[in-house]
Amino acid sequence: MGYSLTEGQFDAPADSVVVDGLSARLGVTLPKDYTNFLKEHNGGEGFIGDSYIILFKAEELVEFNREYEVEKYAPGILLFASNGGGEAYGFDIDDVEMPIVRIPFIFMERQSAETIARDLADLFARLEDWK
Repeated sequence: MGYSLTEGQFDAPADSVVVDGLSARLGVTLPKDYTNFLKEHNGGEGFIGDSYIILFKAEELVEFNREYEVEKYAPGILLFASNGGGEAYGFDIDDVEMPIVRIPFIFMERQSAETIARDLADLFARLEDWK
């Protein structure tokens, strides 16, 4: 699957060793489409349609989730992107399918997580359609 931004750019590919070690460092097996994405584009930012997205680099995932105390406030969520405003995108790692959720940064709590996509390709398609 090719991912594209309407405007903005993706970063260069992540080092395979870094990506392959992520699941162990995070303590969760990441979705294959996401690890493949990182091996193609190690993060990036820009618009998908009218929606802005900042995709974190592989090296930033562990630190980012720790700094935002995601495990404390929204256990079972692993953040991997932001809309550049008040919301983050993450995987619901408590669900075997690992759907993508949108969750506010302010007053972050598990109950606020709203499932918005099945996988990364679905997220890109939905963001492109949102007005």
